[in-house]
Amino acid sequence: MAKTFYIREYNKFSKRTMHNKFIKYFSTKYSNVPILDRWIIGQLIPPLFFSIAAFTVVSLSVGILFDLIRKMVEYGLPITLALKIMILKLPGFLVISFPMSVLLSTLLAYGKLSSNSELLALKSLGINKYRILAPALALSIFMTGLTFYFNNSLVPKTNKSAEALMRNGLDTSVVIESGHDIFFPGYTAFTDPNTNLSTKRNTYLTQIFFSRVVENNVMKNVTVMDFSKRGYKQILSAKEGTFEKSMSAWIFIDGRLITLDENGNTTSIGFDKYTYPLGDGPLKISKIPKDANEMSVKQAIEAKNLYLQSGNIREARKMSVRIQEKFTFPFACIVFALIGSSLGSKSNLRSSRSQGFGLSVILILVYYVLSFVSSAFGVKGILSPFLSAWLPVIISLSGATYLLKRST
Repeated sequence: MAKTFYIREYNKFSKRTMHNKFIKYFSTKYSNVPILDRWIIGQLIPPLFFSIAAFTVVSLSVGILFDLIRKMVEYGLPITLALKIMILKLPGFLVISFPMSVLLSTLLAYGKLSSNSELLALKSLGINKYRILAPALALSIFMTGLTFYFNNSLVPKTNKSAEALMRNGLDTSVVIESGHDIFFPGYTAFTDPNTNLSTKRNTYLTQIFFSRVVENNVMKNVTVMDFSKRGYKQILSAKEGTFEKSMSAWIFIDGRLITLDENGNTTSIGFDKYTYPLGDGPLKISKIPKDANEMSVKQAIEAKNLYLQSGNIREARKMSVRIQEKFTFPFACIVFALIGSSLGSKSNLRSSRSQGFGLSVILILVYYVLSFVSSAFGVKGILSPFLSAWLPVIISLSGATYLLKRST
């Protein structure tokens, strides 16, 4: 009886619009999938495509389109180059739209099934709500994997290529003005006289390395402040510096070394070439993208280890949070799928669909605000990196489970 009902319902819908022709194609191509799953997924995919397109167009327009138009007008960026940059930036905006699209598509699809009493008919045949929502969960798992692939593998590469095209397309003065601003603090462990032990917490700042621009592994406009010698402070300024791997030291060219002692006496010496003992940390730091979103998980782990080696605990903790967020961000697809399908399948949504949609928008805002606050707590060290990244997911899943149990 149940199979006859599915076939009758499928045939009834397949005679209508192009939307249902897609359902017929999907059902024929994947005939090994249970007909109930084919039918519901066929209802989910068209609004999913629509939602992805809508959210991507809006976010793309706000995020980069207006900025590209301004650069074309003010800096003469060629329109063909602007189009290439926009295409390269597209995966980054698709990643943002995927979770939102899962929510809207599940809300619309299950809301339509509920308003047409099809969900009620399925439940009257003894099919429970968890079985009905299973296709939405399966689709959300697929979108979670797709989001992770985009965010981890595709987006860092395309954003890097887009940045290179932007630099090549703009005037040289604009590129130099933006700079790279390489900042590297050097820390040294000291021995506690009471315990005669040296730990990571017992560290103090010994050097500050700053370079305005790095080109082909050459640091330019370099400033180094050295506090390693007790009673003395040294300030080194050089036109450029290169790292000599065989010596594990930096070779600075055309600069000046200023030394201040504890009595206030100052000594200034100019030099053509000066060797300074410091590791290649500044050079490695210069290769780390400014934005963690432009890194893969592997690159973020390498950056965290580099910050730990340099003694920069705050940046290492921040990178640990970003690594966890690489996994929690795609997981929002599952959270939103459960919320959207639960709200859409509520029997009373037929009389208050706009209220259900408004509630979903509020839940999205709450989710991202909660994620932002929790992330800030993780960076500050109030929460552990793991907990700060996963806490919004745990809370949202609890809310989605509550909505699911309340759905009829």
